[in-house]
Amino acid sequence: MRMRPTLSWTPPEDLPPGTGDPEPVVDTLSAGGVLVLSGAGISTESGIPDYRGEGGSLSRHTPMTYQDFTGSARARRRYWARSHLGWRTFGRALPNAGHRAVAAFGRHGLLSGVITQNVDGLHQAAGSEGVVELHGSLGRVVCLSCGALTPRRELARRLEEANAGFEPVAAGVNPDGDADLTDEQVGDFRVVPCTACGGILKPDVVFFGEAVPPQRVEHCRRLVREATSLLVLGSSLTVMSGRRFVRQAAQDGKPVLIVNRDPTRGDRHALTRVALPLGPALTTVAGRLDVPVEGPAADDEK
Repeated sequence: MRMRPTLSWTPPEDLPPGTGDPEPVVDTLSAGGVLVLSGAGISTESGIPDYRGEGGSLSRHTPMTYQDFTGSARARRRYWARSHLGWRTFGRALPNAGHRAVAAFGRHGLLSGVITQNVDGLHQAAGSEGVVELHGSLGRVVCLSCGALTPRRELARRLEEANAGFEPVAAGVNPDGDADLTDEQVGDFRVVPCTACGGILKPDVVFFGEAVPPQRVEHCRRLVREATSLLVLGSSLTVMSGRRFVRQAAQDGKPVLIVNRDPTRGDRHALTRVALPLGPALTTVAGRLDVPVEGPAADDEK
């Protein structure tokens, strides 16, 4: 079953308020067996914008849908022109204090796993292992005809060669790696085919309107069953692809905690929502747990 894009959600007025005290997260992590579910909000401090937070990209940008991408050569040209430019920003992004804190919690045996809705690879870059990429990765490209997987850097090289001199200035870059360009800036950008069969290439990510592979969903459900609690980091939980795991944990009687500055669609299922920026909040949690966080955590909070 394909999911329809959910581009907006208005929080009802009777949602429970958030707290500024991260101590519930400290208590939960100290017990161990915590499954992390992260969203776009954990990467904003790395310069990658959120979809729905304050200043989120959905206020100016409608993400590419699977149906548009597969049904229109013009849409594919527009996508690859914008994504080719946006990939440069993703390639320069570095893990922030939030990513490094999650990796530190994992190294100290406090986590049972990490599921991310992000496609930026920053959890792995920070040192987290066994990360389940719910929506795939922009670092890979898949052929829709033969299924061949190739590194994104290889496609970037081919697109550079096919589009010498393509240097437009983007108005912004979105969480899916799609840069904001006008049709005039896209121009006659050349899309390249699969080198193995000549088929259509697509980033190995789940577009809006596309279903997460069933095997991946079941793997995540198993992780929820095996965890003692679920910690949501930086996700509005607007779409069902991530919210289903919050509902599953709550139905199983497992504690759900959320760290997100804004209200989320999963707040009713949570014991509490910590309404703090993720980097400082998780750094504070790590300090209270005596878990050292590698990297320039102090610089991130200046």
